[in-house]
Amino acid sequence: MTNFNSIGINKEPKETLVVVAMSGGVDSSTVAAMMKHEGYKVIGITLKLYNDTKETAKSKQCCAGQDIMDAKRVAQKLEIEHKILYYQDRFKEGVIDNFIDSYLNGETPIPCVQCNQTVKFTDLFQEAKKLNADALVTGHYVKSITDGNNTEMYRGIDLNRDQSYFLFNTTKEQLNFLRFPLGNLFKDETRNIARDLDLNVADKPDSQDICFVPNGDYASVIEKFRPNSFNKGNIRDIDNKVIGVHDGIINYTIGQRKGIKISDKNPLYVIKIIAKKNEIVVGSKKHLIKTKINLKDLNIITNDKKDFEKELFVKVRSTGKLLKAKINIDNKLACVDLLEEEHGIAPGQACVFYSKNINGYKVLGGGWIKN
Repeated sequence: MTNFNSIGINKEPKETLVVVAMSGGVDSSTVAAMMKHEGYKVIGITLKLYNDTKETAKSKQCCAGQDIMDAKRVAQKLEIEHKILYYQDRFKEGVIDNFIDSYLNGETPIPCVQCNQTVKFTDLFQEAKKLNADALVTGHYVKSITDGNNTEMYRGIDLNRDQSYFLFNTTKEQLNFLRFPLGNLFKDETRNIARDLDLNVADKPDSQDICFVPNGDYASVIEKFRPNSFNKGNIRDIDNKVIGVHDGIINYTIGQRKGIKISDKNPLYVIKIIAKKNEIVVGSKKHLIKTKINLKDLNIITNDKKDFEKELFVKVRSTGKLLKAKINIDNKLACVDLLEEEHGIAPGQACVFYSKNINGYKVLGGGWIKN
C-alpha cells in the first residue's frame, strides 16, 4: 500500500526536502515551523524584491528589510537552512514595470498576480528545483488536493483570507510542485499555531497595500519611475461632451467616484479610460453595469474538461463575490456571460473561473479582462 506523507508525497517526511517561501510574516513562518515540526527537511528562502525607503519601512508590507530579518530569526529558531535571494532587478522588470505600463494603458493592474507568476512561482520555482526539493511550500490560503502526480487548487476554507484569485495564472507544472498547508485553516488558527510554537512573529500585523506602493499611493510610484506620465486630457460624458480636464489618466480607475472634481446633480463615476486619446469618460452608476466580459491570455489549470460542463462561477476582483456565469473559450481568449449584473469591471483585472464539487470551489483557471 502506498503511504503518502502530509503533503501528498510518497516518502517519509525525514526523506522529503521542502523549500518554504518565507516572507517574514506569520503565515509563511508558521508553515516553515509546521514542516519542521512534522519532520521534513526544510530550507527557507526569502526574496528581497525592492529597496527599502522611509515610506515602505513604516508600512505593513513584505519582502523588505525588517521582514527579511524576521524570516532569518524564525529560521534560526527552527534551526533550518535559510537563503536570501536578491531579486530586485527581476521584480522591477517583471512586476513594477508591468504595473506602471498597465496604468498608462488605462488598465487597473494586479501586481500580486504578476509577482506570483514571475519571481515567486517561476524564479523561486526554478531555485527549488535546483536544490532538488520535493515541493515548494507557501503560506497562501488556498486548498490543494494532490492525487498521484496531479494537484488541484480550491478556495481556502477561510473565505476572508482566500488567495486563489491571485494564483489563477499558476502553471500545471508549478501547481503540481506547490503545497499550501494553510488552506484548511482559519487565520486565527494559524496565529495560535505560531504562538504554540513560540514564534516571534505570532502577533505580527498582516502585510497591507501593494508591497512597493507605500500607503497605497500608487501615483507616487509611477511619478518616481515615469515622471512624464501625468498629462492633462479631456473628461467626457457618455454623450461625448467635454465636461472637464484631468491631470493624468493614471489617477483614475473604473468605478471611481471620488476625485473626479466635476460637479453634477447626480454622482459621477469613471466609466471608461481611453488611453490612446488620454481621455476619461464619466457617467452614472447604471453605466457601470456589465453582463459580458471579454478575456485574453487564458490560463487553464484543470485537467478535467468536464469541469466546464458544470455550474460555473467567476470572480472579477480579489474582494468580489463569486458570480454565476457561462464561459465560451476560444484558444487563449474567452467570452464570459454573467448571469447576474456586476458593477465596475475593469480592464487589467483578472477573471478567475471556479466550479463546485464535494471538495469545495475548484479553480479552473482564468484570464485577463480586456473589456
